Amino acid sequence: MAIHANNDHDLELLEQIEKDPDATQASLASLLGVAVGTVNWHLKRLINKGYIKVRRVERRKLRYLITPEGISFRTHLALEFASHSFQMYRQTRAQVVDYLAQVRQAGYRQVRLIGDGDVADICRLTCLEQAMEITNEPDIPVLEVAGMTVMLKIKVDRS
Repeated sequence: MAIHANNDHDLELLEQIEKDPDATQASLASLLGVAVGTVNWHLKRLINKGYIKVRRVERRKLRYLITPEGISFRTHLALEFASHSFQMYRQTRAQVVDYLAQVRQAGYRQVRLIGDGDVADICRLTCLEQAMEITNEPDIPVLEVAGMTVMLKIKVDRS
């Protein structure tokens, strides 16, 4: 997974530098939500691989320029990101379709959805597509999203 994290940071850095070649490491760190040292590490790697060039425009000011190789690498990373995203979507959707079949088999027509983010959005769309109502009613099955994981919780009536 660390490989994806590095690629995500590289892609974000290349996109931000393309938008603003005069961006500072501090501003890039703020945009990416990481430490300045992390940005520095990624920039050095990208420079060493020939994807970015650095020009000094003032005594303490740098300008980052994406090379043609960097543009090609950014395109590769963007395609990889899209492919990974579609794969995650398909896997999550298939899992939720299976869970909804279990919910129907248990005699329910509604679920409660707990969680937020992209995975919860996939659950919401899949419920809509499968004609499964999402409600806040208690005592019904729950689709719980925790990070990238979706869990189904069905209470068993012990009476």
